[in-house]
Parts: sequence; structure tokens; C-alpha cells
Amino acid sequence: MEFKSLKNIETSFKQIRIIAIVFVVLCAGITGYSVYSSYTFAEAQRQKIYVLDDGKSLMLALSQDLSQNRPVEAHEHIKRFHELFFTLAPDKQAIESNINRALFLVDKSAFRYYQDMSEKGYYNRVVSGNINQVIQVDSVAFNFDTYPYKAVTYAKQRIIRASNVTERSMVTRCDLINSVRSDNNPHGFTMERFEIIENRDLRTLDR
Repeated sequence: MEFKSLKNIETSFKQIRIIAIVFVVLCAGITGYSVYSSYTFAEAQRQKIYVLDDGKSLMLALSQDLSQNRPVEAHEHIKRFHELFFTLAPDKQAIESNINRALFLVDKSAFRYYQDMSEKGYYNRVVSGNINQVIQVDSVAFNFDTYPYKAVTYAKQRIIRASNVTERSMVTRCDLINSVRSDNNPHGFTMERFEIIENRDLRTLDR
């Protein structure tokens, strides 16, 4: 009878150990899941940015990895430069304002083009002849495998006169380097070694 009692006690201890082990494993699992859930929730919250809209209400924005958006920013940077530098109106102040804004996006290589065209009287002819020049960027080819990044831009120019419209093909190339973001350079790029490699007439249409 005494032997049977000891055996029952030993069996009870084994059951208690098994229950304790199961309990510890469950506690560890619950703790691990709680930590993981908390980390996931915190990471999701870090992706959200609340922006104050004109001092009145909060707007929800989502943050992204900077590197994911760089190709889009590079495209917009180059497109913006071409629009400012090559879109001209018969207004001297407007031309100078746009050129100055464009030169914040590029190194001195573009300034040399500006100087050359100024010395040849190109901008004066635009103003005196009441000419409008509009550029449309068709595409930009990038190579992000090497740094500085290589870019080739394909665009169409329209030179609008009172009597006719001349359409031109323009191809330019440059190197892109990372730069400091500012109000004048919101995308944080600088174009280097800018050059025009093609600028030819396609056709002239009478008006």
C-alpha cells in the first residue's frame, strides 16, 4: 500500500512538471507574439506622417524609403530644368527669372550655354520677334548602376512665331549627383556636364 502511494506521488510530480513546462512554453509564446505585434504596430505607425494643413486640420501622409523614390525625383528634376531653361516667352524678365531658377539645378555647364546664346543675341531676338518657345520632355533614360548617375533626355521643341511654327528634336545628356535639398532644389540633385547632343529642325508649319 505504501509503495502504491509513493508511485502516485511520483506520477503527480511528473504531471505537475509537464503542466509547468507547458505553462512556461505558452507564456513564452504569448510574450513573443506580444513583442512581435507591438514592433509591427510601431513600425506601421512610423510609416505615417501627419501634416498640418494650413494650420487648420491634420492630414495623413505615408512615408517611404528615400531610395525607392529617387528615380521619380531624378526624372522630375531633369524635366523641371528643361522646362525652365528652354521654355521662353517674349518677356525679358520672365526669361531671366526662369533661367536663374534653372541654374540652381545644374552646374556651370548650362550657364555656358546661356552665356553663348546671350552673346549671339538669341534672347533679344525672342523678345523682339514676339516668339514663344515651348519644350516637351518625351522621356529620360537613366543609368542608376553607376554613380554619378547618367541621364539622356529626349524632348521636342516648338518655336512659335506669328507666321509659322517650327518643331525641333532635342537630345541632351548629363550626370546626376546627390545634393542638398532646398527651396530652390527640392529634389536634391545637381546636373553636371550638361550638353546638348542634338538640336535639329523636324518641320515648319505655316500658320
